Formats: sequence, C-alpha cells, structure tokens
Amino acid sequence: MLTIYGVYRSRASRNYWMARELGIPFKSVPVIQARRVADPLAANAPINTKSPAFLAVNPMGLIPAIDDDGVVLTESLANNLYLARKYGGPLAPADIREEGLIGNWTMWAATEVEPHAVQIVLTYDYGNEETEEGKATIARCAKALDKAFARLEGLLDGRDYVVGDRFTVADLNLAEVFRYTMSQKQLFDRYPRVAAWLARCHDRPAFKAMMDVRLAEPE
Repeated sequence: MLTIYGVYRSRASRNYWMARELGIPFKSVPVIQARRVADPLAANAPINTKSPAFLAVNPMGLIPAIDDDGVVLTESLANNLYLARKYGGPLAPADIREEGLIGNWTMWAATEVEPHAVQIVLTYDYGNEETEEGKATIARCAKALDKAFARLEGLLDGRDYVVGDRFTVADLNLAEVFRYTMSQKQLFDRYPRVAAWLARCHDRPAFKAMMDVRLAEPE
C-alpha cells in the first residue's frame, strides 16, 4: 500500500490529492513540521520532521515523502509524476510526447513559480504582510510572477487544461503551486484564463475531499 508521510497542511497535500484522484488506497502518517513543535526531540513529541523515525525515511527532514511498496520518493511533484506513471488512467501521459510536456510544465512550476509564491505565503504566515519589508517582498514576488502568469495565460488560450484535452497530473502539480499565489488577486484579475483554470481544478471532488481534511487539521 502507498504510504504518504506528512500532514495535509504541507506540500503533502499534493500527494494526498493525487492519491484521491487515482482512487488508490493509502496510509497517512501525519508527520508535522518540526518548527511547529516546542521540543521536536522530546519523548512525547508528535512525529515530526526531526524525529529519528521520519529521518530514516527522508534524511533531509522534509515532507512529504512516499513509500509505495518499497519505492521511497521525497519530492512532492516528482512523487505525483511517479504515481501517475505507475497507476495510469487519464491523469497519466498517453504517450512520450505528453510525458515530456507534463515533465516540462512540472519543472517549470517548481523553478519559475514556486520560489516566488512560497515567499508570499511565508510573509503572510509570519504576519509580516503589513510591514514595509513584507510589502516589498510581496510586491517583488508578484512582479516576478507576472511573467509566469502571462505564459500560462497564453498556453490556456482555446484550451481548458495544460496538456492534452483533459485534466492530467500536470494540471494537478501546477494548481498546487499556483494555489500559493491566491492572495494576489490582481494577477488573477489580469489573467482570467488562469483564474478559470485554477477554479476548474479546485472544483474537482478529489481536491475538495483533500481540502476538507486539510482545513480540519490544526494550524
């Protein structure tokens, strides 16, 4: 059985969403971020990213990780590419061309979008969005993201999804990265096709089911 390590309030949400889309059984091990635990190495501490039991799975101490019948992977977006390839179905690439495109767009999201999007999320998480430094960080990252939004807007001209004519793992991976940008309403107003695409992705039952669990977790 597939085991997913990580709480839903983390990048593990990507893998939980993917497993639900595929309709495969999975076990959840709710590894929490060590920064959220007063003493992560205390005997009574919940399993966290500094716990020896988890470091045996991922020595980098980051979530998520997956163990699929002995195949251990530790990069959230790559985990989804693997799951799509193994379990198949409409989310998986139909041929080598689609496989290349799905990989390309996934890596693009990881390198060109996520670094800026995460800085925005962290600024809000730490309550710094109204400070001068926080405002400058958000403005700088939003400016950098404009180019990525413009590229995705162009790709979605005349189509509903990123690769092929259906929802694939490329859409799921990109949607989970672009979700980090949702505080930047001006970007979605400027690029309506991106806004409509993300809304389509978030309207899927598997996403809603994942988010129900995520929102029920303690912050």
